[in-house]
Amino acid sequence: MNKVDAKNSPLRRPTDLEIDAAENSLRMKFHPDYRKFLLDGGDVANAVFTPAVVLPGSGYCDLVEIAETAWKVMGVPRHYLPFIEDNGDYFCITSDGDIVYWSHDGATSERWSTLELWYQQVCVDRK
Repeated sequence: MNKVDAKNSPLRRPTDLEIDAAENSLRMKFHPDYRKFLLDGGDVANAVFTPAVVLPGSGYCDLVEIAETAWKVMGVPRHYLPFIEDNGDYFCITSDGDIVYWSHDGATSERWSTLELWYQQVCVDRK
């Protein structure tokens, strides 16, 4: 892969500056667990979900676009950061690091206390 392709590849890991730019664009500070998730490449193993990314030119996976659509169109509360969109449903992280599931029908009771617990139960155990 040449340098231009590697730089714009959605498979590469973001830099701290790219994460900072996404935080600025969304006007929110990311929870440290989510920041680490992004820096580690947002790997959700073999789950059917494609996590949002903060890389330029990431198209349908762009975190800013996903969040703005979720907030403005789908009614997701602004204090939730949607990091996975799946047919109008969202997994979101709160400022406290909880993961909540937001259905296209609205709020649900599905909640995980940490990103790690969500990952284990949703991405590993449900495969």
